[in-house]
Amino acid sequence: MYNLKIINSTVRPSRKGPLVTAWIAEIARNHGEFNVEVLDLAEIKLPLMDEPAHPRLKQYEHEHTKKWSAKIDEADAFIFVTAEYDHGYPAPLKNALEYLLQEWAYKAAGIVSYGGISAGTRASVQLKSDLIALKIVPLFEAVNVPFFDQFINDESEFQPNETSQRSAQTMLNELVRWTKGMLVIRENK
Repeated sequence: MYNLKIINSTVRPSRKGPLVTAWIAEIARNHGEFNVEVLDLAEIKLPLMDEPAHPRLKQYEHEHTKKWSAKIDEADAFIFVTAEYDHGYPAPLKNALEYLLQEWAYKAAGIVSYGGISAGTRASVQLKSDLIALKIVPLFEAVNVPFFDQFINDESEFQPNETSQRSAQTMLNELVRWTKGMLVIRENK
């Protein structure tokens, strides 16, 4: 089984990200190939980057950075769950990405984006560009949910349509393939 970290990027008190994250986490657990851990940036509460040394050196001084480093280092793959804020992904995720460098490298990532008419695709495109710079391989296969509020029921559960369900399965299947390949690359670096 592969260690999959699902990172919820929203931190606003009124956020809906945890509902979407819980949905994809359940699907990933049921997939059978992953040990799933959800990392909620609102709970982790990384301050704005406060490490004096560049992340490439891995000379972390702060306990919050050391804990974040350990969580990301143990991952084999990622799923980033992101809303779209002002045509991009949320600043807390950008901050969390920039805390580290080596820990991210040579791992595959799926993206679940959600929003209004654009389904978070502009955030997803921007995120993919930044992931590549960290040597993360973002998958082509993704889940993009338009008008996501319509899929939140009266019990505050996210229950998307069949298209999103199929997209999630396709993304997870590809994530398994890429994770296997990236393990070989990490072993030979």
